Amino acid sequence: MSRGGKRASGGSGDPAGRRVGNPAVRLLAARSLRTHRKAWAAVFAAVAVTSALLGGLALALGSAGLGHARVERYAAAPVVVAGDQEVSWTATPWGSEPRTETAGLTERVRIPAAAVDVLRAVPGVREAVPDDTFVVREGGADSAPDTRAYPGRSWDAARLAPYRLTDGREPRGAGETVAGAGLGAAVGDTVAGREVVGVADGPAALYVTAGEARRLAGHPGSVDAVGVLAEPGVPVDTLHARVRAALDDAGIRDTAAGQPLRALTGDGRGGAEHLGAPPARAELLQLLAAVSGTLVLVAVLVLASLVAQALQQRAAERELLLSVGATPRQVRAAAGREVSRVAGAAALLGALLSVPAFLMLWSALRARTGVVPEGLELPTPPWLFAAVLVVAALVVGITRLVVLLAARRPGRPGKGGVRRVAGLVLLVLGVGSAATATVQGGAAAAAAAGAATVTLVAGCALLGPWIARAAMTVLDRPFRWFGGAPGRLTAAGAGAHSRRLGAALVPVVLVTSFALVQLSAGATMERAAAAQARAATTADLAFTGTTAERVRRLPGVETATDVLRSSVVLARTEAGTPRLDRLPVLGVDAEGLAGTLDPGVVAGDLSGLARAGTVAVGADTAESLELKPGSTVELRLGDGTPKRLKVVAVYERSLALGEFLLPKAELAPHMSDPYPARVLASGTHEASPVAPEAVTTPGAELNGIVSGGIVAAIGGLTVLSVLSTLALIGAGRRGELALLRQVGASAGQLRRMLGLEAGFLTATGLLVGLVVGALPLTAFAWALTGGLPYLPPAQAGAIAGVVLVTVVAGVFLPAARRGLTR
Repeated sequence: MSRGGKRASGGSGDPAGRRVGNPAVRLLAARSLRTHRKAWAAVFAAVAVTSALLGGLALALGSAGLGHARVERYAAAPVVVAGDQEVSWTATPWGSEPRTETAGLTERVRIPAAAVDVLRAVPGVREAVPDDTFVVREGGADSAPDTRAYPGRSWDAARLAPYRLTDGREPRGAGETVAGAGLGAAVGDTVAGREVVGVADGPAALYVTAGEARRLAGHPGSVDAVGVLAEPGVPVDTLHARVRAALDDAGIRDTAAGQPLRALTGDGRGGAEHLGAPPARAELLQLLAAVSGTLVLVAVLVLASLVAQALQQRAAERELLLSVGATPRQVRAAAGREVSRVAGAAALLGALLSVPAFLMLWSALRARTGVVPEGLELPTPPWLFAAVLVVAALVVGITRLVVLLAARRPGRPGKGGVRRVAGLVLLVLGVGSAATATVQGGAAAAAAAGAATVTLVAGCALLGPWIARAAMTVLDRPFRWFGGAPGRLTAAGAGAHSRRLGAALVPVVLVTSFALVQLSAGATMERAAAAQARAATTADLAFTGTTAERVRRLPGVETATDVLRSSVVLARTEAGTPRLDRLPVLGVDAEGLAGTLDPGVVAGDLSGLARAGTVAVGADTAESLELKPGSTVELRLGDGTPKRLKVVAVYERSLALGEFLLPKAELAPHMSDPYPARVLASGTHEASPVAPEAVTTPGAELNGIVSGGIVAAIGGLTVLSVLSTLALIGAGRRGELALLRQVGASAGQLRRMLGLEAGFLTATGLLVGLVVGALPLTAFAWALTGGLPYLPPAQAGAIAGVVLVTVVAGVFLPAARRGLTR
């Protein structure tokens, strides 16, 4: 490696030179790795944790991507004909090609009963069996609430599974039923006012005659689905093609939006059984993708900080190598090879740890009833676990890229003009994104606030040395005046090593702002929704398992309203880009709202909901769509039926009640089970105390569990980054502390100096992190609740406590291990 050996080291056009230079690079990398193994331990830990988290998320994404609705009731039917449970919306973004968005429907899209005759005439069809699902409720007198509810079907449809009799006989009259084995009933029992005449294998359900099933389903002229049974020897593909052609030739459309019917095979048949499974799968995929993106950004910031600090501590060593003939390219190559070895081993360890991390997340989802909809299968085939190796390679690549950027000009740190400009630009972009969130609502506001947080943190990461220098400028005199010798040492050290302090501040700011945003955003929404629910619920009484019509007959009841829960799909465009939002809605009785439900009307009159074709709209949605009383809005109801509704009122408590209120009579015909979720009443009759209840968006609990687990994991990664960065800095300044001891500083003075540094880092990091997090949080809270963000004091104290403990440990432990503070 002589100075004249540039040709041997390999210029950009000298392959032979590169071959000669490679042994030198390998030697530098091997020697440096042994010498600095303790410094690389922090990078090893960060890479391992990052690989574990990203690997677990990759497995979750893969499992969700392969997910499908379980096939149970239609297992024996090779083809199932049903309505299309998706709606689509096409628009042309500015300067782009047309784009189409789709959204799943949560209510049953029914098909004309005439489809049954068309399918029976298809060659190769042995039988076409219509199927309706409904709920059989067990009740007493008209005034008594229902006590039990059972899934119901016709006995003819049981052959589609097939479910067979294990005891007794099939039903022959309206008062007879066959009970599924899961119900636990026996022949001769009475269930829901019907005599059990047979018991069949399968889940809990009641099977009645075909005529009784049509009556209980309540939608004459249409059926839920048709199961097609093939003649012996007819392949599924052939049968499907014939069924598809017959439906197209007949021109039969669904009874909701008039869309072509679907002929489902394989796993697709499960979507006709479990309506909530496909939309939940789509929401899970979107959530995991968003979390993965956040984690990648956090990981890049963490790894960049750690690797840059590890290389910065070796600046003198690199200068020495350059002075004895090593080229910048050799130094960079050696650093890259060195980190590749460290990151490769760490990433493989993380890949192994990602498997239990993934299994723990999936176990938590399945342990909570109702979080993952019944019937949603999330498979994990053995080959899927190979994804963790791909993720491990990706993490190694990210780490190698960080090294190339951090060591691009070894020995020439410069004044950082480009870095400063880039940091300022990111801060401006972050502030602009936060400002954008204030004029948006819903998911758009949350996305803008999240982007603002990441951008502001990245800006602070680039401006870390200048932030540290500015903070120390403020504290310089107090430290020198009131801190004694330790204070003067702290001030002098901070002035001389602002880059080191900046590197230490970045992970503290990151963990503070990230935890603040994630915890406060959810707490703010929950608090606002709970407050609105308390204000909106003015009822004295609450009933479940009954209807308002029956409650009104009870003595002492003055007024009552049914509360039906469903969802609608709202189509809109943003900058020409199509967007479909599935939003929760309530169906109510307009005449029963007085004394039971107060949405907080700010314009119009809720009495208008007594008329068909009307709707009340939440204030935020009304503002974004420029709606007012007298306007019309087009919605897709739960089964996809398009409706143009006249706005009769605008109300402010939409966080608790949903974005739309519809007349019960408008909503009920488009629900799979148009039975009230509960009944609110006013009067003196004794009933359950009224508990305010906010309407949650579909998948809210799923979002909470996944986000909670991932937030904890990312929080752990950022805490690790704080500890690792400070440990790296401490390891690099052992000589400095030893020199201070040699020139007369006592162990007590060093402890006080380190304590002041820890206090400075904690206070400055918490303050900057608070500002970084508070700006997008305030914009988000103002856009969605009209107020300020909220964080429970216990959680705020936990953030401050974790930061303090981590910083103190990171500052003191390296010195304590060398005995410099004893």
